[in-house]
Amino acid sequence: MYMANEAEPAPHTNRWGNTENAVPGSSESYRDVCTCFDQGRVSNRRRVHFHSERQDTSSAAWQHLLALIEEAAADGREVFRPLVEMSPRERRQIVTLPASIAKLTAVKQFILCGSNLVRIPPEIGAMRSLQEFTPYTSYRLHWFPYELSRCPSLKRSTVSTRALYGNEKLRSPFPPLRPGGVETADLDLDDVDPGEWGATALRRCSVCDRSLEGAEIHQAWISLRVATDVLPLLVNTCSAACLQILPEPPEDYVRTPHTGGPGLAQPLADYA
Repeated sequence: MYMANEAEPAPHTNRWGNTENAVPGSSESYRDVCTCFDQGRVSNRRRVHFHSERQDTSSAAWQHLLALIEEAAADGREVFRPLVEMSPRERRQIVTLPASIAKLTAVKQFILCGSNLVRIPPEIGAMRSLQEFTPYTSYRLHWFPYELSRCPSLKRSTVSTRALYGNEKLRSPFPPLRPGGVETADLDLDDVDPGEWGATALRRCSVCDRSLEGAEIHQAWISLRVATDVLPLLVNTCSAACLQILPEPPEDYVRTPHTGGPGLAQPLADYA
């Protein structure tokens, strides 16, 4: 199995297709720099927040991505590398994926190297054939939805682990979540603030798949081994009971679901 703590590979070692980050002959970058926390060394435990960018769904880049997903779903392909088919400028405009990735039920390998993603939607859990997930060198992608753990065939992952909240090398902090339950009566669940909730929509319970409409939303962080890597997963549940049936995290990670924040006690960093 391949674990990815290393620096970004040189082009000749790129096993997943050409996703170069700049226009040839230009120093202009098409992947934004992330300053949430230092990804190279253990640093102070300052408060961090979710990326607050919203996806521009009117952009040509978004429409291109939608079309690529429809094409992949229609032809039943098993390997999907959408970024390879997009220009660097288009890739920079993509900060999340559409819910329509749920249609990619035949895809076994999902390659997102060098992306500008800041979040992945929970609909990835519907990719029932997914065996290999590779968002390597996506340095602004610090967490994943709990629904990723639902992919029954997922066995391999290649993730830049130093970019992850709570990673064992740096123990970078987690954004704080609201403690307890939050009533949904005053929330438009199809349009929430990603800087506060980590997403722009909250539709279904991560655990039991019940609609969150009319429920009391409980959010929590949990670190679990998913395929090759231990990943920080964001859980949105309809009740405290659903939180209580979450799996136990592995040793050397916070052993219970938690709400993050700078005061969270994590195991010591294994910096190397």
